[in-house]
Amino acid sequence: MHNDLAIIGASGHGKVVADVAEATTKYDEVVFFDIKADDKKFFPYEVFNDEEFQKIPKYKEDYEFIVAIGNNEIRQRITEQLTMDGFQIATLIHPTATIGSRVKIGAGSVVVANAAINCDTIIGKGAIINTGATVDHDCKIGDYVHISPGVNLAGTVRIGNLSWCGIGATIINNIEICELCLIGAGSTVIRDIIEAGTYFGTPAIRVR
Repeated sequence: MHNDLAIIGASGHGKVVADVAEATTKYDEVVFFDIKADDKKFFPYEVFNDEEFQKIPKYKEDYEFIVAIGNNEIRQRITEQLTMDGFQIATLIHPTATIGSRVKIGAGSVVVANAAINCDTIIGKGAIINTGATVDHDCKIGDYVHISPGVNLAGTVRIGNLSWCGIGATIINNIEICELCLIGAGSTVIRDIIEAGTYFGTPAIRVR
């Protein structure tokens, strides 16, 4: 039985993840691990340092783990290592989020306050559906994707692994975005994106 939660990454996003965890009322205790724990003296939670991190196996029986690191590749690497080592990976959904019927959400994903995910959508592993984002029906969001605050995805959107939609971006219906893409803040995607890179503007174009 896992009644406690360990969060990897003591950052601003980590605090948001802790808020989500506490709002679920599922956990008796929430703790953090961060390799820079010594710099976190004013962080509002207990943060264990790198030396304690090496002793993580002792937490395996009582704790679920979640990686609260914004960088998609780092979040993937740590989550997959924890999974390979047999740790229980949490999935967190804020109680104010709206989750439609037949929605599937992968292990290690976080759905933050006031987000909405509509029916028949699939969210992959280790994804972030951030504050107030909307994901409409029949979308497929890949592993370790970050959907930033205020992003709006219309129906039947596909987003590939490790992509990031910046704050306030809009994706119209029936669009496919390949893996490893960054969609800039406030951008509007109206055509499929088939090449990895950074896209910005309305309509969004590749800038690098």
